[in-house]
Amino acid sequence: MEHKIIALVGMPGTGKSVVSDFFETRGFASIYFGGVTMDEIQKRGLELNEANEKKIREELRAEHGMAAYAILNLPKIEKAMEKGNVVVDGLYSWSEYKVLKEKFEDKLEVLAVISNRKDRYARLAKRKVRPLNEEECKSRDYGEIEKLEKGGPIAIADRYIINDGTIEELVERLEAIYGE
Repeated sequence: MEHKIIALVGMPGTGKSVVSDFFETRGFASIYFGGVTMDEIQKRGLELNEANEKKIREELRAEHGMAAYAILNLPKIEKAMEKGNVVVDGLYSWSEYKVLKEKFEDKLEVLAVISNRKDRYARLAKRKVRPLNEEECKSRDYGEIEKLEKGGPIAIADRYIINDGTIEELVERLEAIYGE
């Protein structure tokens, strides 16, 4: 049996981490693309906040191009795929998508997690780690759309899941997809 990759795409606060956790509890190895940013912040001894995250993301993309996170995470993905299925939390750019699609072809399935802006901002304000205020949410949205090619992977996704209710409702929808 060939192992698969489910790459999660969506705007901040859509519930990608909840979806990733769902697949992880079903035996998928989970690779968080943003972990590269967190590791670099820690390595440099910087405070964990939106400004430093943005700075690191932009520096990594300036150094490695728009496919930076796919390139930097490729060894982790390949190693994990030797053992089983993989869920990638946080595919961002069109360039990242193209790198993964070229490398993994039909083994890659893109799942877009969709939520309305009001719900996303409310979730981002309440999260325990790295909460964002409304202005930070807007800034992040604009930056991801304008600078990170975020729309392409969402537009070309193989499947879409709407997260407009409770976590329990999202899990029910995921169960239906997983059952297929």
